Amino acid sequence: MSPFDSLTLPNGSTVPNRIAKAAMEENMADAGHLPSAELLRLYQAWAEGGAGLIITGNVMIDRRAMTGPGGVVLEDGTPLEAFRNWTRIGRARGAQIWLQLSHPGRQMMKNMGQQTLAPSAVALDLGKHSNLFAMPRAMTEHDIDEVIARFVTAAKLAEQAGFSGVQIHAAHGYLISQFLSPLSNRRTDRWGGSLQNRARLLIETVKAVRAAVSPGFSVAVKLNSADFQRGGFDAADAKTVVEMLNELPVDLVELSGGSYEAPAMQGDARDGRTLAREAYFLDFARDIAGVARMPVMVTGGIRRIGIVQQVLDSGVAIAGIATALAVRPDLPNAWRSGEDLRPEVAPIRWKSKPLASLAAMAVVKFQLRRLSRGGTANPNVSPLKALVLAQLRTASLTRKYRRWIASSAAATAASRGTSVLSRANARAVGMPR
Repeated sequence: MSPFDSLTLPNGSTVPNRIAKAAMEENMADAGHLPSAELLRLYQAWAEGGAGLIITGNVMIDRRAMTGPGGVVLEDGTPLEAFRNWTRIGRARGAQIWLQLSHPGRQMMKNMGQQTLAPSAVALDLGKHSNLFAMPRAMTEHDIDEVIARFVTAAKLAEQAGFSGVQIHAAHGYLISQFLSPLSNRRTDRWGGSLQNRARLLIETVKAVRAAVSPGFSVAVKLNSADFQRGGFDAADAKTVVEMLNELPVDLVELSGGSYEAPAMQGDARDGRTLAREAYFLDFARDIAGVARMPVMVTGGIRRIGIVQQVLDSGVAIAGIATALAVRPDLPNAWRSGEDLRPEVAPIRWKSKPLASLAAMAVVKFQLRRLSRGGTANPNVSPLKALVLAQLRTASLTRKYRRWIASSAAATAASRGTSVLSRANARAVGMPR
């Protein structure tokens, strides 16, 4: 099987090749938290670069729950024109483009000023940096029902906007991943305890989304192969969850790993295991692909065409690439033409692992910003410089986010007040309501 062979998904749609642009968080929304011109320019580079599947960075299903400031929000009432432009650009060269739908749960910075939700009131453990995140509130049944409904609403809107599919984010320590992990899910009701109960939010969300969209619209799941924390969601759990998903019309499962507490997606396990230098999670994916009835995709550190071929030879259907495509967005086309490129950024060996993790993300976002302006990447940027610039930009975006949330709340309150006044006036003059 060649990396440039097509793949037919269970819903009958076709991905033109086996190379996917995996999700990277861009934080490039405009002032209204819609896709910006810069974001669209970035996706144009990827669409022209030859990937067969393009998966967007986190798109938030609730403006009150953001993985970071500057994120795109898609919820009831969101205008869709910018999203339609996004799909037009993403699909222009024949790729499928999927919207990644996400809720951060407790992984939302405290300075964004919102109450964070989680399966249980268990705070993030980031050592001396733990105080950057608030203690979350344990979710009620109503909260859980609302989250499922929001995933459904966002998926329906994504289809209306022209996306080829959605990917439900159940990895990297975000909300659904928190439900899956016994470390963060200590509930004693039907949403906690056994793995079947801990997986209930994922399963019910997939069922509800699938029922709300058309059969040809792709519904995928991003799942941790393991959390890489002692006592957390492990490889055996991941295999069992995939077997649960086998019973549903899921078009693809992408395997990754880690969370804010253990950023294995950057090649850093915290449970004592040593990850491969490339294709970090391939051993796990190979094992899970053996039981999966849907195609499996693996992401994590892939940057060479030989590794892509190794992934495919192992029985995994698609190789997901992130950082290498931030450095060379035309990498699939270059490989197809016979160039042996292997783009990468230098590993960061700082003593503070949380700071090193932030710096690694900052270096990637530095590349994305350059591409979004029509420039070329600079993989040799100083990690310290990238981190400082990222922190300054995040601080500015956080202030803008808080102003946006405040103005949204004021507008909602004013609308409700007008509605109440209208009803009161109607009653006063005996008008029908």
